[in-house]
Amino acid sequence: MSVGVDHLALDEIKKRGIRVGYTPDVLTDATAELAVSLLLTTSRRLPEAIEEVKNGGWTAWKPLWMCGYGLTKSTVGIIGLGRIGQAIARRLKPFGVQRFLYSGRQPKPQEAAEFQAEFVPTAQLAAEADFIIVTCSLTPATKGLCNKDFFRLMKKTAVLVNISRGDVVNQDDLYQALASGQIAAAGLDVTTPEPLPTSHPLLTLKNCVILPHIGSATHGTRNTMSLLAANNLLAGLRGEPMPSELKL
Repeated sequence: MSVGVDHLALDEIKKRGIRVGYTPDVLTDATAELAVSLLLTTSRRLPEAIEEVKNGGWTAWKPLWMCGYGLTKSTVGIIGLGRIGQAIARRLKPFGVQRFLYSGRQPKPQEAAEFQAEFVPTAQLAAEADFIIVTCSLTPATKGLCNKDFFRLMKKTAVLVNISRGDVVNQDDLYQALASGQIAAAGLDVTTPEPLPTSHPLLTLKNCVILPHIGSATHGTRNTMSLLAANNLLAGLRGEPMPSELKL
């Protein structure tokens, strides 16, 4: 009951001739909404601001208090312009984003045309984007992709958002980058491990917003996912084609 399959032993499954049903497409919109929510929450420092209201930190007006970063005239970099990456770009465009960059295995000119998105190497995306959204799938090539070398290239004012898989980001390197002010902030809906231990250093940082992997968590989406998973299973038991079968 997910679109990601990195938790499955695919080689062994293939060897044994087991069929796999999964739930792509149906969670795209909900996950894209969550990505935009997380980006805005992180860049505009909402958890910090809420805390200030509760703890008495909200006093007389101060011009630069609680200032964050806005999307207008910004450059947004998307790592992995798949279904979810495109849905995020579609939602961010009306915010007045000036430029979209994307990286991945190969250019996708047809999909990118809608946003006039430029296909660039990952290093260039890291260096030029004000907001970086990680939406790629976890593969040996993307594991630890966002590491200290990646963060070193980023602007000091840049914000990173990860909604893909925790292992795409090296969390120790991310902690150092955030704690030292090398990058402005990070928002994560995915971590390694999940759940993240409450003693994890990232949870001590004000400029890191962590959610408990709720990308697809709307009532409608989870209901649709459940039905699709059940129908995949029933079709499999009957020896029929599944509504959504993973090609192995």
